[in-house]
Amino acid sequence: MRNKLILSFFILLKFLIQYFAIHPVYELHRDEYLHLDQGLHLDWGYLSLPPFTSWISAIIFFLGNGEFWVKFFPALFGALTLYFTWKIIETLGGNLFACVLGALAILFSVLVRINTLYQPNSLDFLFWTVSYYFVIKYILSNENKWLYFLALSLGFGFLNKYNIAFLLLGLIPAFIVTPERKVFRNKHLYYAIGLALIIISPNLIWQYQNSFPVIYHLNQLASVQLVNVSITDFIFSQFLFFFSSIFVILAGLYATIFFPLFTKIRVILWSFIFTIGLFIFFSAKSYYTIGLYPVLIGIGSVYLEKITLSKWKFYLRPAMVIIVIALAIPVLNYALPIYSPETIMNNSEKYKELGLLRWEDGRDHHLPQDFADMLGWKEMASKTDEAYKLIDDPEHTIVLCDNYGEAGAVNYYSSIPDIEAVTFHADYVNWFPLENKIKHVILVKPRNDEDPDRSRERAFFEEVFVSGEVENEMAREYGTKIWVLKNASVDINEILKEEIKKELNERRQ
Repeated sequence: MRNKLILSFFILLKFLIQYFAIHPVYELHRDEYLHLDQGLHLDWGYLSLPPFTSWISAIIFFLGNGEFWVKFFPALFGALTLYFTWKIIETLGGNLFACVLGALAILFSVLVRINTLYQPNSLDFLFWTVSYYFVIKYILSNENKWLYFLALSLGFGFLNKYNIAFLLLGLIPAFIVTPERKVFRNKHLYYAIGLALIIISPNLIWQYQNSFPVIYHLNQLASVQLVNVSITDFIFSQFLFFFSSIFVILAGLYATIFFPLFTKIRVILWSFIFTIGLFIFFSAKSYYTIGLYPVLIGIGSVYLEKITLSKWKFYLRPAMVIIVIALAIPVLNYALPIYSPETIMNNSEKYKELGLLRWEDGRDHHLPQDFADMLGWKEMASKTDEAYKLIDDPEHTIVLCDNYGEAGAVNYYSSIPDIEAVTFHADYVNWFPLENKIKHVILVKPRNDEDPDRSRERAFFEEVFVSGEVENEMAREYGTKIWVLKNASVDINEILKEEIKKELNERRQ
């Protein structure tokens, strides 16, 4: 009973931390708007994602689409990650100290930031943790039901984010090189594989029917982002994700090699080695690995509890708890958007020293780029609404944005029900509302747009003018202009259809 009460306390604390980890001045993040719009266009797949996130978005929309619910689900997935880490510890024979140490290691880690954002990552790392929990339960009990639970976790994990395929690719050789290879003689393993294939088949069929857009996305990712990933930075980042509890993770790795109690679950060690190797080989983003660590935290917490049973070592327990909390708080103090932009500006020296003000353009700015991506959206949507009201026949008007963040933010914050902003980026290319003849266009374009005078559009429309722009200097979208293009002299629908066709053809190549 005591353990359940303490676990409930940690889960409640996790929710409170997630909601208080963001200063009220900040809005949703650029990426969150895309995921929310996917919930209004349900399908079995999207350019960069499988469908699970869109299902959650549909639930958020049903619940009122408020920011509270947008933040609730990543916080929930973070709390469940803590819960299953706790269950791993109990399964391995850990008592209260091990459970508390593991819970603190999850609480005070990179997951605090990840669980503030409505993205597939929070659920992805939960599915990794749950999958390892089922692996351990199967190895220790030899009960076939855990293979089916593992199949469910991997199947729905795949429908959330393809990243979980690396977990499976790491587990297969891990079982082969350990005595647990006997699982391959178990017919229930193949029934479980069949169950997983049934779960993921709708997405695989969708990929086939749409010429495998995931391949296009991966190629874009590799050419634009992954090409810049270095092995040194990748490895260094691994020590930062759970910086204050790295000793618990190292203890977990050590225990699977030398501690007799854990030799039976050495599959976890080999899975870690093979999966990390795969990530390095494919130049993956460093944060893809985060799902590997909760299970190691669970193992390490139990090991550290076991070796501190004697009286003369017992004093190490409060020391470990203090280390996890004391080392994390200074780091999280700067890594989380808990301060207003003005406060960060007035104390920018430390942020600059840590390199947090350096954006992808190579220059220092007022705020960390991630924080600047959470400002200016309401202003943009409000000024788009004002531009929309300047047009007499809105049913013949389209709002065309430069990127998915702008389109999604306009759709989310607009007070005009009929607005349906789109862009040629991401999945929006499939959502253009072209049922009516387009006569007017509202363009949302950044200040670095290649044609600031809209000379091309002036040849197609009777009237072209700027109706407003984003004035929040802290926002990454600062200077983004809202252009009004009225009374087209050409067939805009045909032009848009040609551009859409061109974009889709490029993705299929």
